[in-house]
Amino acid sequence: MQRRERTRHLIELGGLVHKAGLVDLTDDDRATLYGALLELAARAQDENAGDVLALWKRRGKRAFDAEAEGSEAP
Repeated sequence: MQRRERTRHLIELGGLVHKAGLVDLTDDDRATLYGALLELAARAQDENAGDVLALWKRRGKRAFDAEAEGSEAP
């Protein structure tokens, strides 16, 4: 059961990478994607980590909300 939940979680995270446009932007180059994610992780660990994470969270919530509003339109 835990394996299935973990697999689903990882698939959802991969979907977010795709939804953000990173797959197309990097021409599906996994080394570039991995490097970009490592850069994000480094930024999230520096002295301004709280501010960076809060900014990313706001942007993500806005994008999810905009998407939800767009899918509810007839």
